Amino acid sequence: MKKHEWREKTEDGETRLVTATRHAGKWQLQSRLKSENEWTKFPKIELEDLETLLDIIEKKYQRSRVPHEHVKEIETLIAAAQPRKQS
Repeated sequence: MKKHEWREKTEDGETRLVTATRHAGKWQLQSRLKSENEWTKFPKIELEDLETLLDIIEKKYQRSRVPHEHVKEIETLIAAAQPRKQS
């Protein structure tokens, strides 16, 4: 299992802790505010979190810490999460 973590500030100025894991070919994301004790698991990863995860994964790939396959998987998830343009 591969684990990726990051912190970000919310609009309210609170710190949000985020953990993304890849296990058995599936990506899962959980987060919590620093002031909370319980983690919230997300059945579907939001586009904004996927974009942050891609940035982290790409940097790790450049340092040979993750395979390119992980980068491609996240790019595919981002493409699927983006709203489709109507003709």
